[in-house]
Amino acid sequence: MDHLSASQINLYLLCGLKYKFQYVDNLPKPFKSSALAFGSVFHSTLSWIHNQRMSGKDVPRETLYRIFDADWYCQKADTDIRYKEGEKELTLSLLGKEMLELYLLEPQKELKGSEVHFSVPLMHPATKEKLGIDLEGFFDLIEADDTITEFKTTAQTMNQGDVDGHIQLSAYGYAFEKLFQKPAKGFKIVNFVKKKKPKIEVFETERTAVRYEEFFFLAKEVFKGIQSKTFIPHTGYWCGDCEYGAVCPLWKHLKQPEKKAVEKECATPY
Repeated sequence: MDHLSASQINLYLLCGLKYKFQYVDNLPKPFKSSALAFGSVFHSTLSWIHNQRMSGKDVPRETLYRIFDADWYCQKADTDIRYKEGEKELTLSLLGKEMLELYLLEPQKELKGSEVHFSVPLMHPATKEKLGIDLEGFFDLIEADDTITEFKTTAQTMNQGDVDGHIQLSAYGYAFEKLFQKPAKGFKIVNFVKKKKPKIEVFETERTAVRYEEFFFLAKEVFKGIQSKTFIPHTGYWCGDCEYGAVCPLWKHLKQPEKKAVEKECATPY
């Protein structure tokens, strides 16, 4: 194990056993949830928009839609996509394009970088204690004024508390300071809500040294758990979309009514 990412930390905290299946055992995934596939396509299309803008080029609607459709085709070719009850591929495709239209109407910001990779050593910001492993990831977007922007696609609205405690933003802020030797100006989550009538929510927040100390503590405890091979399973609504249900001992032994309850909670209508 040569690095940690914010998504790995989140997954370990959500369900240690799923982390083991994915990152230790490297088990093949028999399917991909529609939410994950949609999010991947949407992020890659947003990245294309940002790269066009940074190059001073226009964003023609027809080209934009072709990019979205091509990325969606690649997702389907790569693996089976599992849709929620009542979902259809065409409906999701139209929804994605409608959300992209909304984004194109948003005020344009001057941009510095899109999908920027980082790899920095993990250490305590005050004591300089080194964890002995790097933090890796990608900034979704860095605006010209050094505001870090993260994009989300969710079925439900977010709240300010979700944003203020967001682990990814803490990871990004920490990495930014290590790379540029200065704090980010601000932090922002742009959330695309996948309703029948989609909308964009924009949340702003900040990060302090205390937040980075909290993040280091989380990363340290997760790393210790992984090194000690402690992978505790945790059931919840996320089980309905889990690719490893067929091999999970807890999911396999849940009674049918319990499974249906979890799947119903996952199947939030758009």
